[in-house]
Amino acid sequence: MTAPESSTPDTITPVLTRRWTEDASWTLETYERTGGYEALRTALAGQPDQLITLIKDSGLRGRGGAGFPTGMKWSFIPQGSTGPGAKPKYLVINADEGEPGTCKDIPTMMADPHSLVEGCIITSYAIRAKFCAIYVRGEALHPIRRVRAAVAEAYAKGYLGRDILGSGFDLDIVVHAGAGAYICGEETALLDSLEGRRGQPRLKPPFPATAGLYASPTVVNNVETIASVPFIVAGGSDWFRTMGSEKSPGPKIYSVSGHVERPGQYEAPMGTTLRTLLELAGGMKDGVPLKFWTPGGSSTPMFTAEHLDVPLDFEGAAGAGSMLGTTAVQVFNETVSVPWAVMKWTEFYKHESCGKCTPCREGTYWLVQILERMVHHQGTPEDIDTLLDVCDNILGRSFCALGDGATSPITSGIKYFRQEFLDLIAEQPTVPRPEQLADIEAELAEPTMNTKLSGASA
Repeated sequence: MTAPESSTPDTITPVLTRRWTEDASWTLETYERTGGYEALRTALAGQPDQLITLIKDSGLRGRGGAGFPTGMKWSFIPQGSTGPGAKPKYLVINADEGEPGTCKDIPTMMADPHSLVEGCIITSYAIRAKFCAIYVRGEALHPIRRVRAAVAEAYAKGYLGRDILGSGFDLDIVVHAGAGAYICGEETALLDSLEGRRGQPRLKPPFPATAGLYASPTVVNNVETIASVPFIVAGGSDWFRTMGSEKSPGPKIYSVSGHVERPGQYEAPMGTTLRTLLELAGGMKDGVPLKFWTPGGSSTPMFTAEHLDVPLDFEGAAGAGSMLGTTAVQVFNETVSVPWAVMKWTEFYKHESCGKCTPCREGTYWLVQILERMVHHQGTPEDIDTLLDVCDNILGRSFCALGDGATSPITSGIKYFRQEFLDLIAEQPTVPRPEQLADIEAELAEPTMNTKLSGASA
């Protein structure tokens, strides 16, 4: 893939998704026929530290939402002690894709699971780990089966197990099915779940790099991040940097959903704009104009039609007041009520809060109560200030990012569409004036027809 010369869709050549249209793309035979596991042979011929340097030089950043430099995360793993008594190193793949609107990892595992498996082997060799766990969301039954089948094929072909390809490197991979908790997408809650405990975030520090799975040094990476590794090993860091922007290089899978003609996964260089993505997706559905959209899922502050040309990379999204997140681009047209959409998202976060910390547990509950009251035209003008005050008491005060994410649609919705919230308040039934109350009470005190009839029959 080369960097596009313009924003027109026909200049974009896929990298991460290039096998998705192959016949039986998920099989080992197709993967090897299209160059699969050649990068593994290249990696095993070098030294682990060389691989870490290569990933650092490529500028690959985590595709799970945080955008942390991948090579730097790998380098945090202590490698000094390897003798008796030294703690093992672990690689854990976060495939617990649960962010509303995010659907890039599941199709990757469905269409090209061996790219994930090969990336796991290369990464494990780089950080000197001999065990890898792939934690897949429990509801995603088909991806779980596909990845398990790919792992079995890799074992049978000698890409996993003892003395891989005669290199002396050993690795085992286990595919673990989660129980369907959104909170387990947070890396430390995922680790607790892997250990058999209730999925709840841990207080950091210590960080997983020093005390992760079973209190041992652990790297936790997203599916798309690790699936990118074989391509970097095969093409080199300079090639990888020909795509995307300087600080956010490489290709990215954008999940475009909502009111577009062709919802789906669209791979494009980092820094692509919504304007280009809409071209790829066939434009707005039925020609109804765009109203608002999320650049990275419901936990990222929303954008409006004024942000069509914001570069969708880590710096561009942050500079415009949002976050790139998981590039879950949810598109809404002018028929959608912003307060209603915000309420539905907040109901999700309230339901998925693990309850460990008070700001998130109590805050999301009260946010839902207020929003539901407003949407049903029973709010007051003070409710907007109350919403913002509750958000302020959640933001930055919860154990993990779930609390912060729950506040994003509310604060950004009020920022860009405050009048819609006010209009809901204005539509509520008129409250009687004090001078009218006496007439109402007198009317209520008069006997009703039923009372008179019952009295007559008595």
